[in-house]
Amino acid sequence: MSRRIVLIPVFNEQEHLAGLLRRLREVYSGDVLFVDDGSVDCSPQVLQQLQSDNTRIIMQPENRGYGATLLRGFVEVIKAGYDYVITMDSDGQHRPDWIPGFFAEAERGWDVVSGSRYRQEIDGNGAAPADRREINLKITALINEITGFGITDAFCGFKAYRCAALLKLDLTSTGYSMPLQFWIQAKKFGLKVTELPVSRIYDDPNRRFGGDLDDPKARMSLYLETIDKERARWNV
Repeated sequence: MSRRIVLIPVFNEQEHLAGLLRRLREVYSGDVLFVDDGSVDCSPQVLQQLQSDNTRIIMQPENRGYGATLLRGFVEVIKAGYDYVITMDSDGQHRPDWIPGFFAEAERGWDVVSGSRYRQEIDGNGAAPADRREINLKITALINEITGFGITDAFCGFKAYRCAALLKLDLTSTGYSMPLQFWIQAKKFGLKVTELPVSRIYDDPNRRFGGDLDDPKARMSLYLETIDKERARWNV
């Protein structure tokens, strides 16, 4: 039996955490690791109340970014000897009932099973904000041109990884561009990639990235810069 864990980054999600874990436990009884990225709301206190033998928490002392939170989690998961890890967001955009299917698919021999909000239309799908959809389309097309993976969603955070495959990578990006660094390295190191469709959930149309990244042009510039740097670094 493989060792499995679910990794959940957290930043200011106090209103979602208890409900998320309750729904998660309806479909999955295994280990969970929350990594709090320096939240300034009551998320740390809520997480402490949720902690148990199979629900661990790590508190980053300050906000370091989405990528940094995942990377911290990957280090802990690999060090602990897990075989597979699923990453999912804590803001309600990812449904826990996807977890069993993603673990099962990963164990069929894939290094990464990536969720896609655009591969298949699912009843109840919401509309993505126009700027996010446009950027996703352009960046996903570029990633496919470089890698040949044929993915349909370069940014979905719901993924199952084989931990041995993560060991091959040298991920360093601390922000929202980390997934793009991942895709370039996945190509470089020959990872086996597939996608599964997931729902498109946008319950809060006012949700923001924060800082300069609320400007779509700034986000696009960052994403392109990340891709260019990784291509040059690995000669991809």
